Amino acid sequence: MSAQSQNSFSYTQKIQLDGALGRTGEITTPHGTIQTPAFIPVGTKATVKAVLPETMGELGAQALLANAYHLYLQPGPEIVDEAGGLGKFMNWSGPTFTDSGGFQVLSLGVGFKKVIAMNEDTFRDDQVIADGKDRLAHVDDDGVTFKSHLDGSMHRFTPEVSIGIQHQLGADIMFAFDECTTLHNTRGYQQKSLERTRLWAKRCLVEHGRLTELRSDKPYQALFGVLQGAQYEDLRRKAAKDLSGLNEDGITFDGFGLGGALDKEKLGTIVSWLCEELPDNKPRHLLGIGEPDDLFVGVENGADTFDCVAPSRQARTSAVFTQDGRVNLTNSKYQRQFSPIDESCDCYTCTHYTAAYLNHLFKAKEMLASTLATIHNERFIVRLVDQMRDAITTGEFYNLKTEFLGRFYSAKI
Repeated sequence: MSAQSQNSFSYTQKIQLDGALGRTGEITTPHGTIQTPAFIPVGTKATVKAVLPETMGELGAQALLANAYHLYLQPGPEIVDEAGGLGKFMNWSGPTFTDSGGFQVLSLGVGFKKVIAMNEDTFRDDQVIADGKDRLAHVDDDGVTFKSHLDGSMHRFTPEVSIGIQHQLGADIMFAFDECTTLHNTRGYQQKSLERTRLWAKRCLVEHGRLTELRSDKPYQALFGVLQGAQYEDLRRKAAKDLSGLNEDGITFDGFGLGGALDKEKLGTIVSWLCEELPDNKPRHLLGIGEPDDLFVGVENGADTFDCVAPSRQARTSAVFTQDGRVNLTNSKYQRQFSPIDESCDCYTCTHYTAAYLNHLFKAKEMLASTLATIHNERFIVRLVDQMRDAITTGEFYNLKTEFLGRFYSAKI
């Protein structure tokens, strides 16, 4: 029996956005359903920093995403496996995602953290390295050798190793191991890397099938292929056609991750290239996207789910979202704002605390500051994508987009 025939994973498309590729749908997993479009908060090390997993459920998160690279280094995938899998380990009963470690290959290799912020009109150098960084990862056709950022020990990831780690972590949705390039790489390197990722994807499918059979007592884990190709239309379309057409002894990808280097100005165009080539009956996850304008672009052009560390990372620096844009709570204007961060927000923080209190907590360097700000930011973004889903259903998506973005970015225009 093939792994595909055992699975309890599915995607159902519901309503198509008028005149665009956007849609609503439902992803079914062994640990629950996800109504799409949906934002998936990132709990890198099996925790959204400063916030209880139970609180993430209360603020509306439908699923959480953890990082295979970090959990491999600490505490180790065998510990998570023995605990009963990622969800049980972190006391989260809903669906879970794990990434493959492919992005860490990029960040360890070249030192860039935010590839979306790059612009394609920059230098081209296949040996590019960020200022002040050491190259901690080296890629070859078989896999990646890298140095741990924790203790300097050497490790080796191959497609088989990545899939093995993710099976032990036990997430409902996993991603195939890929090489994530930057916009600084030459077209020649992008082509070479795309073929490398395609061959790794085939190996991921084979290993996924083997481990699914071997661990047949465990809930089925879906595997998404990751589509690269940078800013090149022919490479992006080729990636989508290649990976959606892969079939290894009856094993195919359950969905797709739209990944890699993305020029912000071309985000919608690149997502549309991919979604035009992908089958309608499988979900599409846009990796590492969390800014409001980018989320609207992603939804409109066919992405179903999103993840990003930005809401929690920014919250810990006192930067929070409001209907009128992102603000910094340490600014003196909030010292006497005895009202919520955002009057229209229904999060726990805004219904119980004032901006003045958070201003005090951040200035006093109290840990509670990060907790309350993160709850607000995560709820803001989760709720925003939920509103997009509802707006597609009611035919109000374009009105929501115009009204929200016009107000949120008004100070920057």
